[in-house]
Amino acid sequence: MHLIMIVAAFFIACWTRCQWRLPQGSWSQRWQTALFLFLFPPLLIFMTAIALICMGPQGKMSGLYTGWFSYVLALSSLAFFGILCIKLAWGGWQSVKSTRNCPLVNLAGKQARLLDTGALFAGQIGFWQPELVLSQGLLQTLSAEQLETVIAHEQGHYHYRDTFWFFWLGWVRSCTAWLPNTEALWQELLILRELRADAHAASQVDPLLLAESLLLVVSSPPVSSEIFCAALGSSGVERLEQRIEALLAQPEPIPEVQLQSWNGFLLAFLPLVTVIFHT
Repeated sequence: MHLIMIVAAFFIACWTRCQWRLPQGSWSQRWQTALFLFLFPPLLIFMTAIALICMGPQGKMSGLYTGWFSYVLALSSLAFFGILCIKLAWGGWQSVKSTRNCPLVNLAGKQARLLDTGALFAGQIGFWQPELVLSQGLLQTLSAEQLETVIAHEQGHYHYRDTFWFFWLGWVRSCTAWLPNTEALWQELLILRELRADAHAASQVDPLLLAESLLLVVSSPPVSSEIFCAALGSSGVERLEQRIEALLAQPEPIPEVQLQSWNGFLLAFLPLVTVIFHT
């Protein structure tokens, strides 16, 4: 019976991911769709594995015997997911430690770490309390007005805690890279993250000046991983085009997250209900 649960969870997860289509609609619609299709299948698999661990290898379920195979499979999966989380957290911590070795500078009342490189880089590096990191090349290339727009964009990432939340989304991506459309949904979430930070910045600075700064910075390759780094220039050509178009068209306001938008995720917890039928 447990094996049937595993097969059903994998089938539903793959079928759900296959519903992904090219992004359409407003920022809010795109965000809710992408986040649900990205998170629901892994969450369903996680909850199924946890339910099997809770029921154990002994006993019956709906009159059918359970066994060790499904139990060991679930336990191995959760152990693998845990190891991946530790590995990513260690990489992120190493990046944070490296960042803290950079000198602190004060720019327009904002503290930032100064990266000794000629590359044009601006980003938030860290987890819940990330630090603003700017490169020496960026300070030498951008004007004071352009630098203000860059800092405003990075403040958007800080406001939404993007480095923290995208660390966990990056972990989910690593755990379920084999699911259909994982990379497409990941790229969609990344561009929506940048559009949100751009919109936050555009409410404080000139959007056209921000677009100009973006074009300058994006030519430089990213310095750090996007899992624990939210950087202004971490965009591909397609993402850059979307961001420039959004800025030129005046970014739409970002709505507050509504509680009902999370209701669909409750279905992923249904496997836990099966525990009461195990004897």
